[in-house]
Amino acid sequence: MDRHEHWNSIYRTKSVADVSWFESDPQVSWELISSVSSTPGRVIDVGGGASRLVDRLVASGFESVTVLDISEIALERAKARLGKAASHVHWIVGDICQIAQLSPCDVWHDRAVFHFLTEQEDRRKYAALVTRTLRIGGHLIIGTFAVDGPAKCSSLEVCRYHAASLARELGPRFKLVRELTHQHITPTGKPQQFFFGVFELLPQMDDVPVTSEQSS
Repeated sequence: MDRHEHWNSIYRTKSVADVSWFESDPQVSWELISSVSSTPGRVIDVGGGASRLVDRLVASGFESVTVLDISEIALERAKARLGKAASHVHWIVGDICQIAQLSPCDVWHDRAVFHFLTEQEDRRKYAALVTRTLRIGGHLIIGTFAVDGPAKCSSLEVCRYHAASLARELGPRFKLVRELTHQHITPTGKPQQFFFGVFELLPQMDDVPVTSEQSS
């Protein structure tokens, strides 16, 4: 079963509130996005699925909100919940490792997609796409399973991270500006340890202007 069919199967057989990653209130994600985007800008929620984060983003008046997920079933459930407000969102069905280009954004948010990328090449493609998509000075917010979190989710192997290991995967253009751990409680009452990192995209060295002091 490929990734697309795997996740469609999950959403086809379970209600939104029964999946292990369900949050009635995505407080951590919302707080982190708010902390780096005081002026509403352009935000993309990667792997947003049927998450309720999009409800807050739309209600808060962000200039542009995009939700990307590999499962069209998940996105259709989010659209149905939002009703007319769904027209204010850009919805994209796709595998993040197979997408070549996205519209520029100020904030890239990902809660629990990156840790499913167990192949090095997929992680490289992901980091390259973030680099192409984020504006310089924009922020990447990633939530993954922490090193003491689950080794599997939805029958799939995952990679677990802390600040240093996640920074190594993303590369030198991503500067860690904030980190936190969070215990998520699943709908069945099981605790899951998450790590969240907030990274700022730095300019390439060729893009940094040389001052008179530096050139002398």
